[in-house]
Amino acid sequence: MVGKWHLGFYRKECLPTRRGFDTFLGSLTGNVDYYTYDNCDGPGVCGFDLHEGESVAWGLSGQYSTMLYAQRVSHILASHSPRRPLFLYVAFQAVHTPLQSPREYLYRYRTMGNVARRKYAAMVTCMDEAVRNITWALKRYGFYNNSVIIFSSDNGGQTFSGGSNWPLRGRKGTYWEGGVRGLGFVHSPLLKRKRRTSRALVHITDWYPTLVGLAGGTASAADGLDGYDVWPAISEGRASPRTEILHNIDPLYNHARHGSLEAGFGIWNTAVQAAIRVGEWKLLTGDPGYGDWIPPQTLAAFPGSWWNLERMASARQAVWLFNISADPYEREDLAGQRPDVVRALLARLVDYNRTAIPVRYPAENPRAHPDFNGGAWGPWASDEEEEEEEEEAGRARSFSRGRRKKKCKICKLRSFFRKLNTRLMSQRI
Repeated sequence: MVGKWHLGFYRKECLPTRRGFDTFLGSLTGNVDYYTYDNCDGPGVCGFDLHEGESVAWGLSGQYSTMLYAQRVSHILASHSPRRPLFLYVAFQAVHTPLQSPREYLYRYRTMGNVARRKYAAMVTCMDEAVRNITWALKRYGFYNNSVIIFSSDNGGQTFSGGSNWPLRGRKGTYWEGGVRGLGFVHSPLLKRKRRTSRALVHITDWYPTLVGLAGGTASAADGLDGYDVWPAISEGRASPRTEILHNIDPLYNHARHGSLEAGFGIWNTAVQAAIRVGEWKLLTGDPGYGDWIPPQTLAAFPGSWWNLERMASARQAVWLFNISADPYEREDLAGQRPDVVRALLARLVDYNRTAIPVRYPAENPRAHPDFNGGAWGPWASDEEEEEEEEEAGRARSFSRGRRKKKCKICKLRSFFRKLNTRLMSQRI
């Protein structure tokens, strides 16, 4: 693996090299600096984050991450025999914030008025060149003719940081199509039908069984997987085996003021933030997030009148229904016209929610501070400590149930800030 991990690292067992990857070069956290690899998780909580395997890679600081990662991929391919199978996961940091790019790429877009959009375009161009260099390396070292290249974004663009989802609705972090749709392509000499657009329904969980199948293995529903092998749909244009996508159910996010169990036919509280796709239909409940249609930010100054041009989201609503195939821009809400479909999709949410694992947000651990790890982000807990924390939490819950609650203003404040932090973390995720 090369690139951004961002899937947890509080224990060594969570690191990429303990999760199936033979080698790893990259960052463990989110928005690190592209050159210094510093990352702050609040005022004064800063540390270095570039790792080689399970060690801190201090000596690689100063190189622009997109170029560094592409170079590492080329080195891996140069030292690997094309006769041996290879899975290579490259998670570019680009084009996530902070918006940083080498000066020579910025110069190409010097006439672009909006500064954020200019930086974003430069970062995309640099990443495009990195993809080209990796493709060239696949050809040079003999991998290309028997390879499959999958390029995909992980979510919609952040419209406040140079991204654009126009004409789709919403932005990164929302359940609108502008937030949940990913851009991507599959490139391979093994494709049977090339140079076409596929409109097959594909979810990120489908990549695992698809890649296992391509490698000659088998991954069946009996293994408890959520994904499907979608290679026939991609390569041959067949129908996708996937008919549903549960976008999310978030019980922690702010409940919509106008949602209720009654509005959900008595089976689902529509105040809960959730979204699901079944066939052509998409249902959203609760607060799906910022729901405007935001034009591309091309002007130097973003006029308020233009910004407000498409502000049509209703704050007094908690249920939306769209036919996504006919209306991918989510402009015609059909919830009032098709209560039968609303009820059917709410029932699917109920079914999915029955197997949901309870949300657990541990308290912040001061030992995670980089100062206790030589100035770098890294694991701080052991298996034994984890078991002890869970036991203490269980005893605390039992003790609190057995005590008579006392009125405590400080306790109320602590509860308030704990809930506030939970909501902020949920929104950040």
